[in-house]
Amino acid sequence: MQTITPFLWFNDKAEEAANFYVSIFKNSRITSVHRYGEAGPGLKGSVMTIAFQLEGQQFIALNGGPHFTFTPAVSFFVNCKTQDEVDDLWNNLSRGGEEGQCGWLKDKYGLSWQIVPSVLGELLGGKDGEKSKRAMNAMLQMKKLDIKALQKAYDGER
Repeated sequence: MQTITPFLWFNDKAEEAANFYVSIFKNSRITSVHRYGEAGPGLKGSVMTIAFQLEGQQFIALNGGPHFTFTPAVSFFVNCKTQDEVDDLWNNLSRGGEEGQCGWLKDKYGLSWQIVPSVLGELLGGKDGEKSKRAMNAMLQMKKLDIKALQKAYDGER
């Protein structure tokens, strides 16, 4: 069992959100659903919590009412190996949401994600400071990150 599990508070869309996330990420599934009984703020029989896994990472979502909302102060960083993976996750997660800068987006439920190619760390943290600076400047101009454009900037190509 995982020691630390992200617990996501939704007004009333926990089940819808969990199903949305599971449909996007490979190797993902709903693991349990608990419903409200007589006690609690939800309607009897409606989803109270839903547990799910995304790429092996466990999450729990709660229908807790309108008291709290998500902010970009907490986001989920998704490490992508290929541009196809970046494109697919970006397109699916941003649908109905909001695209941000530098690989950040907010999905239609207000949850923030960072969709980042794994090569970015190498480009920004390379030994040649000028090359890394060029890659950083290119990244700062992007919403969805483009591996080829980042690599070209790093290499000094136009």
